[in-house]
Amino acid sequence: LFCQKNPLRQEETCKMTKTHQQTLLNQLREVTGTTDVQLLQQALQVSNGDLAEAVAFLTEKNAKVPQQDEATYYQTAQITNDRYISVGSQADTNVIDLTGDDKDDLQRAIALSLEESNRAFRETGITDEEQAISRWVLEASIAENKASLKRTHTEVWSDSPNPYDRKRQDNCPVGLKNVGNTCWFSAVIQSLFNLLEFQRLVLHYSPPARMQDLPRNQKEHRNLPFMQELRHLFSLLVGSKRKYVDPSSAVEILKDAFKSSESQQQDVSEFTHKLLDWLEDAFQIKAEEDREGEKPKNPMVDLFYGRFLAVGVLEGKKFENTEMFGQYPLQVNGFKDLHECLEAAMIEGEIESLHSAENSAKSGQEHWFTELPPVLTFELSRFEFNQTLGRPEKIHNKLEFPSMLYMDRYMDRNRDITRIKREEIRRLKEHLTVLQQRLERYLSYGSGPKRFPLADVLQYAMEFASSKPVCTSPVEDINTTAPPGGTTAQLPPPARQGSGSGPQAQQQQRVSIHKPFTQSRVPPELPMHPAPRHITEEELRVLEGCLHRWRSEVENDTRDLQASISRIHRTIELMYSDKSMMQVPYRLHAVLVHEGQANAGHYWAYIFDPHQQRWMKYNDISVTKSSWEELVRDSFGGYRNASAYCLMYIDDKKPFLIEEEFDKETGQMLSGLDKLPPDLKEYVEADNKLFEREMEEWDALQATEPCPPDNTASQHDPEYMEQQSPTGDSKHLQEDTERAISKAAAEHDEKSPEALKVEYTRLLRLAQEDTPPERDYRLQHVIVYFIHNQAPKKIVERTLLTQFADRNLGFDERCKSIMKVARAKLELIMPDEVNMEEYEMWHQDYRKFRDATVFLLIGLELFLKKSYVEALMYLIYAYQYNKELLAKGPYRGHDEELIAHYRRECLLKLNEHAAVLFETGEEIEVNTGLSIMNELVVACIPLLLVDEMEEKDMVAVEDMRNRWCSYLGQEMEPNLQEKLTDFLPKLLDCSTEIKSFHDPPKLPSYSTLELCERYGQVVTSLTPSRTPADGR
Repeated sequence: LFCQKNPLRQEETCKMTKTHQQTLLNQLREVTGTTDVQLLQQALQVSNGDLAEAVAFLTEKNAKVPQQDEATYYQTAQITNDRYISVGSQADTNVIDLTGDDKDDLQRAIALSLEESNRAFRETGITDEEQAISRWVLEASIAENKASLKRTHTEVWSDSPNPYDRKRQDNCPVGLKNVGNTCWFSAVIQSLFNLLEFQRLVLHYSPPARMQDLPRNQKEHRNLPFMQELRHLFSLLVGSKRKYVDPSSAVEILKDAFKSSESQQQDVSEFTHKLLDWLEDAFQIKAEEDREGEKPKNPMVDLFYGRFLAVGVLEGKKFENTEMFGQYPLQVNGFKDLHECLEAAMIEGEIESLHSAENSAKSGQEHWFTELPPVLTFELSRFEFNQTLGRPEKIHNKLEFPSMLYMDRYMDRNRDITRIKREEIRRLKEHLTVLQQRLERYLSYGSGPKRFPLADVLQYAMEFASSKPVCTSPVEDINTTAPPGGTTAQLPPPARQGSGSGPQAQQQQRVSIHKPFTQSRVPPELPMHPAPRHITEEELRVLEGCLHRWRSEVENDTRDLQASISRIHRTIELMYSDKSMMQVPYRLHAVLVHEGQANAGHYWAYIFDPHQQRWMKYNDISVTKSSWEELVRDSFGGYRNASAYCLMYIDDKKPFLIEEEFDKETGQMLSGLDKLPPDLKEYVEADNKLFEREMEEWDALQATEPCPPDNTASQHDPEYMEQQSPTGDSKHLQEDTERAISKAAAEHDEKSPEALKVEYTRLLRLAQEDTPPERDYRLQHVIVYFIHNQAPKKIVERTLLTQFADRNLGFDERCKSIMKVARAKLELIMPDEVNMEEYEMWHQDYRKFRDATVFLLIGLELFLKKSYVEALMYLIYAYQYNKELLAKGPYRGHDEELIAHYRRECLLKLNEHAAVLFETGEEIEVNTGLSIMNELVVACIPLLLVDEMEEKDMVAVEDMRNRWCSYLGQEMEPNLQEKLTDFLPKLLDCSTEIKSFHDPPKLPSYSTLELCERYGQVVTSLTPSRTPADGR
């Protein structure tokens, strides 16, 4: 998944650059485990830069090296520093052979290397947990390199042997397999495929009649076969029964065009340009063949290309040119949002002369859109070349963009009004700058290096003047002969000659020594604040009056400046909000994200599904539900290495772009295979039959093949590796794991074992962070929950390794490598080292914690919607599950009082509703009210009475009982009196026995992302009036 080429467009060159050579060296070192740089360079030279041949060269060479030499030169890198520790030197008396399978040898090697660094650990204050994770990483590194030495050929990632793991679920979108650094391909193709108009154009493209003949030129020889492969790929994305499909056929054609090796990554904008060119050419060939009029119409041009008018002055002469554009490039550096980028892109140079009657020698131009395409794509230039370092760097600045973009201000027809508004904004910004400078003088007052708010300075002066003097000098009353604290050190009399020198005599000779750096007790007689030595009442009165008045004036001036600044900001924000400037709406369709640095990274896409009204994340084979909040976090940039690289907007007034297709005869919406033309339908059906046959063969194999013995299974894939992760949220863990691998690759020169430490460090930081209730990091990962509750380290270790050992982790060499490292480490854990019953118990507790959370958030959501009948059972079970968890530890569950409050409030609301129904006197309402009381309220009262320590619950029960008892003295119909008489004994029953209760509601399945978002939203929405009196 993680590609290794500079995403910037580069000139094609035959000579390998230093950056690319270093990348190949890193990959070769990772794949083969060889650390000899000269040998690696020799392999690349012999293979002419071909990675596969270089691997084969090294593995054959390693196969010829004697076993003894491998042990002699084998080295392993320690994570906490960049030193290399020789583990198997022959000159060393502690010779350890790491090429065998003896676990004791491996453990001795790790102990030897850690022993050398123990002093550094003690000096730097590294905790036991951090040292433990360093040990895990070191073990994993040795295991990986050990496996690499045994490798005899280049291994390629293969699909899961179980076809059911690759089966599409219902109508979930189909993913694209990464077939060798092709995440750029997946991101762009999925964005275009989800434009339904574009999808229809590709699917219904019919090759020219002469395609059967030899192509006339190189362009046709390339474009027409690619178009056919793209149709096949789109048809599989529509109707395949597979969870993801292989795009290799289309990618192979692209490789020839880009002249790239398998280890290189293509730039998204470069590929999109090339793809649109090819599509335009393919449709142009067809249009020319079918044309009846004078000029053929190309649907690709109509869909993706627009026009702008360049109006400018060149050396005093005005000019106007109309130009066509496809993807519109925008600079990111120096701008805070998309509109600022567009404003800067639309104006170049000095343009004052454009607005004046007289020409001048100044040169500049403006761009005004005359025709916008239905699909408007912006390239965000997030890479720049650092001349000092001689290499490209990524711009991580934050750049905001809206989900709805109004383009009116950039249209040629609005040129005059836009110029007026721009001039007004310029004037307002100049005024704003002056006000901000004035405000800064109030907020940062002083002439020295340290500045303070002027209002605070005046307040401090007032406090000083009002302080009462204690003495005439701050040093006069201090007894310099005694240590601070008011005690005098008493020296014992000299010891007599011949007196004993035992412990008692030594104790008598000890004196009380004052320690100025450790004894920080303030003497009671010193004043807490400095004070003026001499000040009269008259002076103090005048001074206080002046300081009060000046401080009031300063505070008023500050407020006025802040209010004026806010008004100007608001005026600028609303400058284009009038209806006349909101007539050209473009809705955000897709965001292509790049994560990493300029020379290493990964692409994925967020695409809006208009029918489900939600964002989806397309990450190669993984397609998951997402949200605008996650998109913002990954796309705006500013605080991590991920940011938007390409934005795709669509004309919101052209619904045909995303509308489904309907059958002309029946009017029914077409879906699945019905959307395909006959030839593609036949193609997909054939592929689905192949997949069905594969599943049948798998079923037959599983039915006839006996289960292998445990010892055999452990040599390949341990049993627990074939199970889902304990949390049942494998997609979220997979994304976290791949992100950790990517971060380790970007920051640590692609050392795969670092990914374990990166992930553990992230989780440890989350566990240590003090967060508000709405952002509970325990929900994000099981290890955070374990750390909070001090789970045994071996259980934490096994859980982390199981996460990285997921065989569905990814399909590139790095993910595969770290998966093997994790599996190797898991194999090193002996059965007696981890109590599996305890391990399962911890994970069961975490599952219960998530269930309690789901009960709570659904209950709170229903409560806020005033659906009290439905909310009650969720809140009841949330409290019960949570109480069981808290019995094991204070951090096992949520705030018990919060859940108790809403459980109690829900019962009070139901009681009130039932009483109101009873008071109507209508037969139906009365029966409904009593039914609510008998089935819900009365059944739950024992739960409130069981804990007599909860005083608020006891008061609530009494309030409910008093409400119904108050009806006894009132006049009512005999039938109502009879029903009340039958009901009251049940309500007044003081028994705490729970006689009958409802089964727990069936919980829906939430991903971690959905659970965290919904829980955060519902907790945030709890206003102070809806929370307990103590504010919890």
